[in-house]
Amino acid sequence: MNKVILVLTCFLFIGIGACRDTKNETISTPNESPVQHFGIQLNMETNHKQAYTFVSQKMIGKYGIYTNFTDTGQNGAAASGHEVLSESAGLLMQYDILMDNRERFNQEWMKTRSYLNTESGFSYRYSPQNEKRYTMNAAVDDLRIIRSLYEAGIAFDDPALTREANQYGKRFAKYNIRGNHLYDFYDETYKETNDFITLCYIDLKTINMLSVPINERAALNKNLLSILEEGYLSDDFPFYMTRFDYSTGQYVAESIHTIESLLTILHLAEVNQQEQSSITFIKNKVAEGSLFGQYTIDGEPLNEIQSTAIYALTAIIGSQIGDISLYEESISQMEKYQVHEEKSILYGAFGDPQSLKAYSFDNLMALLAFAY
Repeated sequence: MNKVILVLTCFLFIGIGACRDTKNETISTPNESPVQHFGIQLNMETNHKQAYTFVSQKMIGKYGIYTNFTDTGQNGAAASGHEVLSESAGLLMQYDILMDNRERFNQEWMKTRSYLNTESGFSYRYSPQNEKRYTMNAAVDDLRIIRSLYEAGIAFDDPALTREANQYGKRFAKYNIRGNHLYDFYDETYKETNDFITLCYIDLKTINMLSVPINERAALNKNLLSILEEGYLSDDFPFYMTRFDYSTGQYVAESIHTIESLLTILHLAEVNQQEQSSITFIKNKVAEGSLFGQYTIDGEPLNEIQSTAIYALTAIIGSQIGDISLYEESISQMEKYQVHEEKSILYGAFGDPQSLKAYSFDNLMALLAFAY
């Protein structure tokens, strides 16, 4: 029997319009496909509404969306309880744009700017109990927030948001990009980056939006696309290596985490660079209900754990590439992890009604999947 895991996050940091100058303009990635909104077409409002009601009423507080429904002392190595993450902030901002909810977007952006913004980036984690803003950012989460500002500027016809996107995009380039290299994080305390890039952090679509000189952006994009392409494992197991070490020029992966590879595939699909073998593999595994959380580099499952977020991501990929059958089958698998017992305090959530654990990443990815 498949086990269920509630995913905290795939990003582990402890141990792991205004500009129109032709030399420095914001552009969109060519040939990108639009979001299909399959969830609306397939009449999924009921479960979507239940999930949104839970998140909006029980997971969002003064500082943002809780990492977990159940609070903790907020002093562990990883974020927990009612701490807030830049990852969650960006996902919620993306969802608000998809749902055309400007009021909610403005509220989340105000919290993000107030509690996560630092001189060099968006803090990946904030603890309200300890009034602690961590001094490290996370490239993938900063890029998600910046993209949300660009997309909100267009969706809500607000040039001020575009100007902010340009501002934070330039800051991101200053601290997280060196030459043709993108780095996982910048630590404000030690004034340094790491020396590698995690492949699922390479958000090509957003990098092509950044307000940096076109020739620099093109060179960066070319180098990062090459890193992704060469990190492809095989047609038999069409996932991706975990990270690329700039200092050694080698790929590193102790094992392959499915969520990370799915994010990489999504980022490639957003610029029409996905491998068809990856899509076929995903479709077959989703249809079987056997897409597990962790594999060896050769594609052997290391466990039978599955999660809400895994199938939410395959649904989003399905929408991104216009494959309605992949989307629908993924949603069907995803909904198995939703709490439908009306008497449960987690009613509508994607979580565990026994332990009362419900994590932001699972619930926000589910909401995004419904909105896609």
